[in-house]
Amino acid sequence: MTTSPKSKIAQVVRGSEPFRSVQGTVYAPGISAETANAKALFLGLVTLPPGERTKAHVHKTHESAFYLVSGERVELWSGEHLEHFAVARPGDFLFIPPLVPHVAVNRSANQPAVFIGARNEPTAIESVQMRPDLDDRIL
Repeated sequence: MTTSPKSKIAQVVRGSEPFRSVQGTVYAPGISAETANAKALFLGLVTLPPGERTKAHVHKTHESAFYLVSGERVELWSGEHLEHFAVARPGDFLFIPPLVPHVAVNRSANQPAVFIGARNEPTAIESVQMRPDLDDRIL
């Protein structure tokens, strides 16, 4: 394995330009394969705009963790048929194991839900499998 010059020093990484993910959230990568040559870690800001929700999806191979920094509350629906319901408020942590279908919903009319998100897949555009068969279960 070769070592790049970036892997031999500590770095300060400026936040990257935000983009809309395929599942519907807005990602602003901080640490990723693209920004810091990370090998196993993504860390960034994840925003769910007011009145929006993610599309139903699973992460095939990686775990994801989130810390809700601000917003009112976020609904987290998960399980094989999205039958499990939980509510996250600022200060709460969320954990999503691999292969678990899930949807996050921000029902606030005017406040975005802002998370710090981490996962053990370093690319900014993560491997996601969409589950459109579940989308109409959560309105």
